[in-house]
Amino acid sequence: MEICAIVMAAGEGKRMKSKKCKFVQKTAGKPVVIWVKEVLCEAGAHEQVYIVGHLQEQVRQVLGEDVAFVLQEKQLGTGHAVMQASPFLEGRRGVTLVIRGDTPLITAQTLRNVIDYFEKGEFSAVIITADTNEATGYGKIARDDEGNVVKIIPSNSKTNERGGMFEGNSSMYCFDTALLVSVLGRIGCNSGNKEYCLTDAINILIKDGRKVGAYKAPFEETIGVHDKFQLMKVSKLLNRRICRDHMKEGVTIVDPDTTWIEASVEIKRDAEILPNTILEGLTTIGEDSVIGPNTRITDAKVEDEVIIYDSIVSGSLIKTGACIGPYSYIRPGSIIGSHARIGNAVEVKNSHIGDYTKALNLSYIGDADVGENVNYGCGCIIANSDGNEKNRTKIGDNSFIGSNSNLIAPVQIADNTYIAAGSTITDDVPSYGMAIERNRQIVKDNWVLKNNRVRSQKSQDQ
Repeated sequence: MEICAIVMAAGEGKRMKSKKCKFVQKTAGKPVVIWVKEVLCEAGAHEQVYIVGHLQEQVRQVLGEDVAFVLQEKQLGTGHAVMQASPFLEGRRGVTLVIRGDTPLITAQTLRNVIDYFEKGEFSAVIITADTNEATGYGKIARDDEGNVVKIIPSNSKTNERGGMFEGNSSMYCFDTALLVSVLGRIGCNSGNKEYCLTDAINILIKDGRKVGAYKAPFEETIGVHDKFQLMKVSKLLNRRICRDHMKEGVTIVDPDTTWIEASVEIKRDAEILPNTILEGLTTIGEDSVIGPNTRITDAKVEDEVIIYDSIVSGSLIKTGACIGPYSYIRPGSIIGSHARIGNAVEVKNSHIGDYTKALNLSYIGDADVGENVNYGCGCIIANSDGNEKNRTKIGDNSFIGSNSNLIAPVQIADNTYIAAGSTITDDVPSYGMAIERNRQIVKDNWVLKNNRVRSQKSQDQ
């Protein structure tokens, strides 16, 4: 059966109070409307047309060229929006899903269930509904004794008495495509708000004696994103789904409420994610790795048995058995070798760190190729910029870089060399050599007494 989809993405979204329209606001790493697009594809609706209007260029940009667009120049209601798509539907058979572009929580399984329910019940249309006690935004569904829909009572109707839970209209539908096309031209303009309402198409079908059904979905799947508060709520629900799916595949997530994982992230079984961890973009986490707490990883590949805690990693490769943290910053373009250790307040940028190399304290490694089994001492700095361009430094295998040393790029430190603590290295160092660069120490006897510089002892009260 042919499945088409019309996605409503023309609303102005004033409540979002943003220069970005609500459909392109990101949640769990993807624009809201992309969640809808992907779910429709998964449900079999590969023919999709998007009704665009306010800030349409933003919606077009995120969706790309593999879907159709129809411009609704004036927002005159949901019925008017679907009317703009009539040429897209002409001559088609099967069903048409009408979906709101601001509902990222709707699932492919629910849409498939709706289509199955439509076919088995031989309906002309099926309304996606949900049990709710929301005071506004949901028209009330009235059914007959057989469960068919006989009326949709608008949310602002005086006859729509609310008392606790009720079955509400989500404003999402499954129509017989040919019947939808035939009734669109019969929808009239509402004299009150000067809009054409898609619910009138349902009423016309009922008056024509056609069967209209209602499929009840979980309420959370019908939640729309209209402002930043709702965006936060939806993000939490999506994040909980993502965490749940990972846990079902053997990942340990200690506290899903404080762990944020985007949909694009891959995590292998027996990895452990500790609280206050954020995993973003095209990140992969290998088996038996322990990530967190208080860690953010973006667009990075983390292999097996890696430990990263209290640190930031971006655009880098962390090889098997490496340990990073606390307070490390691994910047894009870096490779941290197998079983290497990057420690307290160490920053690595666009550098390759060899296997079993250690940089444990208060250091900077930028634009460097550091060999295997190197000891990079506390307080060591690579001066990689000459003010105009970045220069690379090479440190050979099994070298020892003494604490508080400065390596002025470009410079090459060969294999099996020693750099004495406190040295500033500007020239290459050959294998098995030791480089020392220090001024001679001068001690002036009794200088403190002669210059009356004895520091007086202070009491705790001062």
